[in-house]
Amino acid sequence: MSGNEGEAVAPGEPGGAWRTIMLVVMALLGALVLVALMLTLNNANAQRDRALRLQTHSFEVMILARTLSGTISGSEASLGRYVISGDKLLGRRFYDEWRVAGQQITKLDRVTDDNPEQQKLTDDLRRAYEVRGRELSLIALSTNYHKNDQALARYYQAREAASLGEINRLLDQIIAHERSLLDMRSGEALRSVAQSTGVARVLGAFGILIVLGAIVLGWMTVRALGERAVANAEAEAERQRAEDLEAAVAKATAELLEKEARLRQVQKMEAVGQLTGGIAHDFNNMLAVVLGGLELARRNVGDAEQARRHIDNATEGANRAAVLTRRLLAFSREEALKLEPIEPGTLVAGMSDLLDRTLGDAITVVAHDAGSGWQIRADRYQLENVILNLAVNARDAMEGRGQLTITTECTTLTAGEIGTCPSGDYVTIAVTDTGCGMTPEVLERVFEPFFTTKPVGQGTGLGLSQIFAFVRQADGEIGIVSEPGQGTTVTLYLPRHVGGGANVARQEEQPVAGISAALDILVVEDDPRVLTSTMAALAELGHRPLACDNPLLARSLLGRMGSIDLIVSDVLMPQQTGPEMIAMLSDGYAHVAVLYVTGYAGDANETAFGGHQVLRKPFTIAALEHAIAAAMAAPRGAEPNSIAAE
Repeated sequence: MSGNEGEAVAPGEPGGAWRTIMLVVMALLGALVLVALMLTLNNANAQRDRALRLQTHSFEVMILARTLSGTISGSEASLGRYVISGDKLLGRRFYDEWRVAGQQITKLDRVTDDNPEQQKLTDDLRRAYEVRGRELSLIALSTNYHKNDQALARYYQAREAASLGEINRLLDQIIAHERSLLDMRSGEALRSVAQSTGVARVLGAFGILIVLGAIVLGWMTVRALGERAVANAEAEAERQRAEDLEAAVAKATAELLEKEARLRQVQKMEAVGQLTGGIAHDFNNMLAVVLGGLELARRNVGDAEQARRHIDNATEGANRAAVLTRRLLAFSREEALKLEPIEPGTLVAGMSDLLDRTLGDAITVVAHDAGSGWQIRADRYQLENVILNLAVNARDAMEGRGQLTITTECTTLTAGEIGTCPSGDYVTIAVTDTGCGMTPEVLERVFEPFFTTKPVGQGTGLGLSQIFAFVRQADGEIGIVSEPGQGTTVTLYLPRHVGGGANVARQEEQPVAGISAALDILVVEDDPRVLTSTMAALAELGHRPLACDNPLLARSLLGRMGSIDLIVSDVLMPQQTGPEMIAMLSDGYAHVAVLYVTGYAGDANETAFGGHQVLRKPFTIAALEHAIAAAMAAPRGAEPNSIAAE
């Protein structure tokens, strides 16, 4: 009770204490009546809902029994038409309908499992159904062996068989028993609802009396409230001033949030600009190597050794550009993944030689495995690259001398305990160094793309951003603890993978045998330069390529070709995608091998390739040869003439 309510009757007023006591008593009685009324109504609603559920259950049983009767009748009618006509489609329909009847009996047995009597009737029905099935199967077998007269005689005998009458009798008993249950349950529900209604009426009348008494007491109390009018007016004025102050605070808060949002947008645009500038800087450097090497090779074409050296430099620049592209795809979470169960402790132990060679003798690597054999599901090469990146960053922070500790543990997190991680089991990989540590300003920017504290030319700033992308791709979280002069600990939280077999070593890819004979190959590619390059590479390998610069023309070209062994197709093309083109070819080309070529790594995660081989751009002639061999070795449909021969 608030202060205003407690002071509604002035002290010393005659009858004030009595009215207060009566108001409290009536309030308690009203609350009790309300609770009793709610419980009564809830009980009535529960009885009604129970009656509706039982009614629905009974109707379901009766409808299922009627449906079963109709299915059996329809099945026997189909058998009769099959006996008369000998049409095997009618025989197939008889068997299908009879099998459906068996499924309906199973469903009837499941929905009546709460009633022992109905269960007994259902068991008897299943036995009668099986007896009847053997009788009808004998008739169908006779018809199948063209003994129509014998089948017809047996069919007429089966119409008078005891099994059919037993099925009908049991179905009628099931329906009758369920109907009696429905009547009994409905009567009980109606009686319970009527009783609850009577109790509710009594409680309602009592509540009305309480309300009338409260009105009388309230009228008596109103007179005492007049003395409090001035105080209430002053309190209202105070509340109004408080509301005005709250509105002013809310307006100021909204303005601050708007300014903060604009500041965040400016920071985002600054990060995008930094990312774009970093990409342009690195690609310009690599393109300078490629173009310069090719130009020098052209100028020294007469000197084979000089030309080869310049071509090697250009190739190295192009390979570095491809590596940067893969890093950018990993950062944008579009890199194709080969997910497998991995035990991080075992993986770290297997990287010991690689870490020792990479970090040098002055860095001591200590590995602690407390992961209890827990596994994660991730791409092994990406995880190794993440650990190696963290180790290299730690080496640079320690200036090539110190101790690096890699600890794998298992933990259980609650929702929101670490970042955005949901509750569950996680495997942690913590990399700790004894280096210089980071200031709070640097710590806030470590995951920004192309942000680095290293001198120009000694780092791209993609390492930690790649690690961040990998962890988010795995639905995990990353945490960093660092202080200047105290070293740094980077901890990865990766969801635990349960099931899927033991953690085994990777199997080396089995070499695919080369193609010795020349192949007839249709090349579908919309880019004329890529088409020319691919045609030249196939010709260099000794094949007979045919160019197609529009996927919509592929069908007509295949029709004019005498034979075709392989289709090499780009994936993303303006008029039609490669998978769409292959899907629209007729079944007459199901025996032709298919090799997709794509420059977008994200395509390799899709399931729309139908199991066909996928080759990434850019590729070498050796990689193209290997991909062709794999595509030709992959299983595919039979040739049309072999299908016709069967």
